[in-house]
Parts: sequence; C-alpha cells; structure tokens
Amino acid sequence: MSTSSLSLLSFRRRVIAAAVAVVLTAGAVAAIAPTDSASATSYPSWSDVQAAKASQSAQQDKVTEIKGLIADLTSQATAKQQAAEDAGTAYQTAQTKYDAATLQQQKLQQQADDAEKTASQSEAQAGQLAAQLGRASANDVTTDLLTHPTDSKDYLYELGAMSKLSEQADGIYAQATQDRGTAQAQSDKSETAKKALGALADAAQQKMQAAQSAADAAQTAVDAQNDNQARLEAQLTLLTSNATDVEAKYNKGVQVEKARQAALAKQRAEAAAAAARTPAAGSSSGSGSNGSGGGAPTSSGWVRPSAGYQTSPYGYRIDPYTHAHALHAGVDLAPGCYSPIYAAHSGTVTFAGNGGGYGNEVILDNGGGISTAYGHIVNGGIMVANGQQVSAGQQIAQVGSTGWSTGCHLHFETRVGGAAVDPVPFMAARGISV
Repeated sequence: MSTSSLSLLSFRRRVIAAAVAVVLTAGAVAAIAPTDSASATSYPSWSDVQAAKASQSAQQDKVTEIKGLIADLTSQATAKQQAAEDAGTAYQTAQTKYDAATLQQQKLQQQADDAEKTASQSEAQAGQLAAQLGRASANDVTTDLLTHPTDSKDYLYELGAMSKLSEQADGIYAQATQDRGTAQAQSDKSETAKKALGALADAAQQKMQAAQSAADAAQTAVDAQNDNQARLEAQLTLLTSNATDVEAKYNKGVQVEKARQAALAKQRAEAAAAAARTPAAGSSSGSGSNGSGGGAPTSSGWVRPSAGYQTSPYGYRIDPYTHAHALHAGVDLAPGCYSPIYAAHSGTVTFAGNGGGYGNEVILDNGGGISTAYGHIVNGGIMVANGQQVSAGQQIAQVGSTGWSTGCHLHFETRVGGAAVDPVPFMAARGISV
C-alpha cells in the first residue's frame, strides 16, 4: 500500500485546514481532487448543499449527513489500513516461519547425508573384514593342528589371530549397525521436516494473498477519503457560515494542490535519477560487481536491485528493530532515502502492499520457481501494481524505512520455491555482486 496511516493523518489534517481556510482567506487552498461521476451519487453536490440553505431544517439535515459521511470516510480508511497492517504482519510471520523451517530442513538433510556417508564407510570396512575372515576360515586350522602336530606353534598363533580378528569384526559390525541406525534416524527427521514445509509454504502463500487483498481494500478506502473529504469539509463550511465563493475557492485549491504534488513528484524523480547516476562511494559504474544498481542486465538477465553498500547479510542475527534472535532472510543495501529500486530480473508483480515487518514491499515472480522481494519501500514509493509485467532494470520503487527498519535501506530477498536463499551466492552465480 502506497499511503501509511501517518502520512494519511498528516494529509487529512492539511486538507481539512485548507478546506476551512478557503472560506476565510483567499490564499489557502484545499488538497483534493473532485469526485468522479461514479461516486457523485453517493455524496451531496454543491447544488444540493446550496439548495439546503433555503430551509433551516434541510440545512441541519444536510449538516448531519455530511458530518456522518466524513466520519464514515475516516473510520473506513482507518479500519482498512489497520486490517492491511494486520494482514501484512500475518503474512510476514508465515513467510519467516517457512524460511526458518526450510533452513532447518536443509541442515537436517546435510546431517543425514553426512550420516549416510559414515554408515556406508563403516559397512564397507565390515565387508572387508568379513572377506578376510572368510579367507582365513577356508584353511581348517584345527585339522592342520591334528595332522601336523610339529607345526602346532604356528597354528596356535593363527587361532589367536583369528580370535582377535573376530573380536575386531564384532566391534566393526556393531559400529556399522549403529551408524546405519543414526543415518536412518537423521533421514527420518529430514523427511518429516520436509513434509511439514508444504503446509508452511501454503500458509505463507495464502497469507500473502490475504495481505494483498487487504492492501487493495485499504487503498480503495484511502482513495475514497482523499477524493471526498476535503470537498465535504468545504461544503460543511458553506452550510455553517456566511462565506461566499466557497466552491470556486475550493476548485482553485484543487488546482494549486495538483501543481504542488506534481512539483514534489518531479523533485523526487530528479533526486532518484541523480542517485542512479552516482555510484556508491568506492565503486564504479555498472551492474555486475560494485555498489551501483540497475543498468544493462548481465548475459543471464539480472541486474543489481539498487546502489549502496551491503549493511546486513543473510543469516541469523539479533534483529536491530525487535532485538530478537531471528533469521534475516535477505541482504540490506543502503543507497539513501528515495534512491531507486530496480527489478533484479524480468517478471510479474505478485505482491505490492503492506508486508508487516517488511514495510511497503514488492514481490516479483521471475519464473522457474524463482522470486525476488524488495522491502522497506518509502510511503508512496511503490511504482508498480499487482499483476504488472516488469523488465530487468526497470525502476519499481524507492528506498525507504517502513516496517521494522531503523533507517533507509532496501531489504532484498531471493527465493527459490518460495523459500529465501542467501542472495550473495545466488546473485554471484548470475554475475551480480551485492
């Protein structure tokens, strides 16, 4: 979702103040666009408001109606945003649980592989001893002792050696059996953990879809508030004061605010372009092995997702935000606030919204079971929509510090089969250094 509760509150206060001020001073302006025809029937028009002033009772009814509409807009936007935040947190929790379980299963599988190797070596050694004992038993030492008593010392030595060999063989057989049991136990643990991953993966996917739906609903509520509240505030002023030309001043305010927003967007775009042209300190231009981002894709079709040095690697750590020991499922790159974030590879947007601790987040399906995730995007900085096709190196967002973040940076993840893997070797295999 591109607008946070904090930014919405600040925005709403600004537009309300502007709506009232247009009645009192010609210099102040409102900060919202008029409604479209689809929503016009749901809200009073300027002519409705003007007509209501002809009767005191009609005027009071209209005031009550408008106040109710304003309250409903506010409560709807607040509730939907909270629902989106809750859904995003649920998604983040499910994804983190799946990532951690996948890493644990991989460790169990490695332990099972090591145990299998040890068991195979023990069994091979036991087999060699069995062959040696077989060859020794082919010579009947007891018979030789009875038929050649003069060679008894040699034969007795052979009997002693065979006894020692048998004792050694018993120990090796026992060890081989124990090693095989350990290998089987480790394999069973790995298999059990692997089976559990399916349910965790499904839960993460379902939570992500629910978070996207909640983000869309919240954005719709915010848009409705932005499209109507300032106008309703101005209409309420018209009803409750002797001010004139409220509508004209409101419309003028709309145009001024549009121009202001356009200038702000231009400033941000210019700042982002400047950041893209300036590689991080100590690096050179290009997308392969330095601190810059974007650029032409490598032969494998990948680019660096942003500029900036790596400030936190993949792996378990004490989270700087929660202070808990947890898996950091990606790498952090810190090129500066509002710096551009690029699609690391071509793909389809599968998520663009509130990702809980990830903050504002975009996820791309890059094909072949591979996906990439981009977190902590600045409020208003998501530049793509769910379902959109993007190309490698295309700017998809701007760096921010939303969610569980202590400063502006990009949290970048690479996922295989839905589970996070270390982006450093993953990207290095594709000619990119992060």
